[in-house]
Amino acid sequence: MGRTPAIGRAELESLYGAEHFTPLEMYAMLSDINVDDVVFERLGGTVKLAALVGTIHTTDWRSVQNELIKYAVALAEDVDEGKIQLGVSVYGLRTNTRQLLAAGLEIKKALRSHHYSVRLVPNQDMALSSAQVLHNHLTGQRGIELLVLANNKETIVARTVAVQDITAYAHRDQNRPKRDAFVGMLPPKLAQTIVNLATGPLLPISANIVLDPFCGTGVLLQEAALMGYGIYGSDLEERMIDYTKQNLSWLAERSKINSPNLEIGDATIMSWGFPFSVVASETYLGRPLSSWPNPEKLQKIISTCNVIVEKFLRNIGAHLPKGSRLALAVPAWRAPNGYVHHLPLLDHLEKMGYNRISFEYASDTELVYFRPDQIVARELLVITRKQ
Repeated sequence: MGRTPAIGRAELESLYGAEHFTPLEMYAMLSDINVDDVVFERLGGTVKLAALVGTIHTTDWRSVQNELIKYAVALAEDVDEGKIQLGVSVYGLRTNTRQLLAAGLEIKKALRSHHYSVRLVPNQDMALSSAQVLHNHLTGQRGIELLVLANNKETIVARTVAVQDITAYAHRDQNRPKRDAFVGMLPPKLAQTIVNLATGPLLPISANIVLDPFCGTGVLLQEAALMGYGIYGSDLEERMIDYTKQNLSWLAERSKINSPNLEIGDATIMSWGFPFSVVASETYLGRPLSSWPNPEKLQKIISTCNVIVEKFLRNIGAHLPKGSRLALAVPAWRAPNGYVHHLPLLDHLEKMGYNRISFEYASDTELVYFRPDQIVARELLVITRKQ
């Protein structure tokens, strides 16, 4: 899982169903889905995808290390000829980076004794980062990253087969022609997750259209388009629609995407002129805050945001068939003591004609995305129009 494991778990549930997963502490999910059936590049909340190699019936590090050598030698038989790139990531076991480095060197030594040329990627932390895995080609034809995960009194060993492409994320986030820090900088990975929470396992993808009624500069539409969905965006500001057009035109020059429908409109009162299947959006988050406001100012900000989001939900509800699904990033505010202030409307969704979707492996209160220094957070709200 990524930095916000609960959000990643909810995303996986949404796409594939809770029945296919078992949480492995906070850091991973076990699944009965074949790795070839996971569309990994569309997952925003999962950092690594790995195939199960085996289970060791102990968590004693010395015993685990001995078994890792055997697994590595067996895996090396299927690696393309040339120097093997080797990495080891450990989750939840009682060891340290010094012991981990020593284990890596022992595995390297064993592989060399079998006449393999090996380069070991050194650990700065217990787990290699996605950047280390990506840039050292550990999922390539000559790469092996062993994931070593504690599971109660056993140790699970897996081999990484895919890792988040942080270079691609950075490219489409930073190189698109139009950005606007004032309206917020929705991370592409979070945009992917919002789309996945909204769509669930919708098939066929090309027959479904994602509506973003607060499209801003088009980040969410960009990610939905890359997944193959039809895209439809609206925004109150003509400038934002122009930015979205330019950003999607830039994307279309680099990737095959569906042509968008875009229109100017106030999401609290407008009628949408084109059909759509689901709604995925980052709503109005209020003004950016660099310091914690006084109580009066905070309540005014919360009230303003609450009015806008509530008006939007009441308006779009009149345009939605029963059972329609929405995934929204709405504002929440994190106090210095860690307490989170939520929109009041979240306590009245049923009266407004919506049911909130509950996830088996993520509570509602865990679905809050924020950076450590961030005051205005994004709370992920997944709802359906009442039947």
